Amino acid sequence: MDVSGGSGQPRSGNDEPAEHSADPTAPATGPTDPSGPEPDTPAPRADDTGKDRGDGPDSDSTPGPGEPAGPEHPAPEHRSLAHSGIAKGDPPEPRPKEPGGGILMGRPFGVPVYVAPSWFLVAALITWVFGGQLDRVLPELGAARYLVSLFFAVAFYASVLVHELAHTVAAIRFKLPVRRIQLQFFGGVSEIEKEAETPGREFVLAFVGPLLSLVLAGLFYLAMKPVQPGTVPGVLLAGLMISNLIVAIFNLLPGLPLDGGRMLRAVVWKISGRPMTGTVAAAWVGRALAVAVLIGLPLLNQSGALGGSGEDVGGMDTVTDALLAAILAAIIWTGAGNSLRMARLREHLPELRARTLTRRAVPVENDTPLSEALRRANAAGARALVVVDADGHPLSLVREAAIVGVPEHRRPWVAVSGLAQELTDGMRVSAELAGEELLDVLRATPATEYLVVEESGEIYGVLSAADVERAFVRAMARPTA
Repeated sequence: MDVSGGSGQPRSGNDEPAEHSADPTAPATGPTDPSGPEPDTPAPRADDTGKDRGDGPDSDSTPGPGEPAGPEHPAPEHRSLAHSGIAKGDPPEPRPKEPGGGILMGRPFGVPVYVAPSWFLVAALITWVFGGQLDRVLPELGAARYLVSLFFAVAFYASVLVHELAHTVAAIRFKLPVRRIQLQFFGGVSEIEKEAETPGREFVLAFVGPLLSLVLAGLFYLAMKPVQPGTVPGVLLAGLMISNLIVAIFNLLPGLPLDGGRMLRAVVWKISGRPMTGTVAAAWVGRALAVAVLIGLPLLNQSGALGGSGEDVGGMDTVTDALLAAILAAIIWTGAGNSLRMARLREHLPELRARTLTRRAVPVENDTPLSEALRRANAAGARALVVVDADGHPLSLVREAAIVGVPEHRRPWVAVSGLAQELTDGMRVSAELAGEELLDVLRATPATEYLVVEESGEIYGVLSAADVERAFVRAMARPTA
């Protein structure tokens, strides 16, 4: 199984949660005010509705006469930078970095392969269950049957890795980035960060995994031919053949998040011309499949249709079957829901535009007192400060969280340079970026604020990661057309 479309929320350098970030009505702003307000410049005003104008993508207002707005964005409401949103409470605490996903086993094709801790649980379970079957088939093995069973568990997951590598190779062939492969409790996941561009590529990307599992099942079947039945090699090869066949058949079931669901999505996408329609269809089939697994799997086991004897099924076996069915059904149901959410996000991603989310900024020099910098910003209706050199070239960005930590009575004695984060190349963002391309740039260089520049190099303003995150959440909550 592979998971495509990793367009997640951008994280800031300190990973502050959204509730501690800037005011949700923080306005989108125009280019930097190069010199602060002139004495005869009228102060910006809030519009008649009481809502800040120019508030990101939801704004449709126009600047009034005399307002220092940019070419596309009106001036914001005249409010204090130091008391906007993030000033409510203490500075946010950083969240821990995201774990790599388990134990790193290698990097085939440059893609890291992780074994999740849950794999050891399922390996122990397979060893125990397969060991019990070996005791009936090869009782002379004694305790050594558990070593054979452990070898089977490792070999089975090696087959799962081959299945996932098939997805990975296809993704690389189609120039789609693969974040990682993870082997976990119920199989493996290839995390492909972008969606295939055409339904044909989507179909191929999904089909190659089950195809490789079928090929492995065939190879293990051919390897059984010269081996004597009832021996350790014969039992192992038979088990690997059957397990790979089950993996292939299960993944071909036509419901998300399984490979068969992605194949169904590709077919509906091709017919309808809309990827979202394909996702909705395959996700709902996946949910129906989850219900069928929850109800049908225990019934099939009790009837003996899956190879067991219906008369031998006891109370503990019934509970085990029901628990396994519930876990499988939950995984499928949750995966189908996640696929719907990701598809809705991809439809709304173009609404995330750097130009409409950027805050107005005021340039200040290194030795400018914080109180004076805030006075200029508030007078200009700005929500950000850019530290520049004597020639007006940007050097650093004053962090909003750092401003909060300075008591008001000390601000005349604190220079902005002590609160600023030095600009790196990754913190310079083009005002033309939008959608997934914008998120990719922000993910590549995590930070709390970014300098937004025009194609000419002129400073446009400052983009806050918290504002992008809020817009991201709004896009997710907005109903799909």
